[in-house]
Amino acid sequence: MSQLILGVGDLGASKTSGGSVKTFALGSCVSVLLLDPKVRAVGMVHVALPESKINQTKAQSKPGYFADTGIPTLLQEMAKLGCNPRGQGMIVKLCGGANVMDPNDTFNIGKRNALAVKKVLWKYGMGAVSEDLGGNFSRTVTVFVDTGDVLLSSPGRPDWKL
Repeated sequence: MSQLILGVGDLGASKTSGGSVKTFALGSCVSVLLLDPKVRAVGMVHVALPESKINQTKAQSKPGYFADTGIPTLLQEMAKLGCNPRGQGMIVKLCGGANVMDPNDTFNIGKRNALAVKKVLWKYGMGAVSEDLGGNFSRTVTVFVDTGDVLLSSPGRPDWKL
């Protein structure tokens, strides 16, 4: 089985049968999952911050770090696998956006990330069919190429599907 592991700000796509794409410990970060049932491809971006304007250099070297650069770049990667470059026909799922280190909601990074991701998706005419956002716990997310199933796990909780 081929497993693509993504860190913070990484993105990747696969259509390798038996494969998966996985990211660990989403706290305030948001994972955008794109599934193309026609091509049988999946993609994921691990977004850490809403807007690239705060660090253009980082956005160029690691576009997945920001919602506004990560989603377009993920669509480009999926287009290389034969998917529609504008995301038409894709299924979108969202995970993360928790409040794990900001008990007073001072920065609201998780909520801001979730909103920024949705705004970028809306520009493409895309919206999530399911999401697991918010809360105060981190999530590890795996998406499986063959089925498109999304499995989430978190310490002290039973695994669940999205």
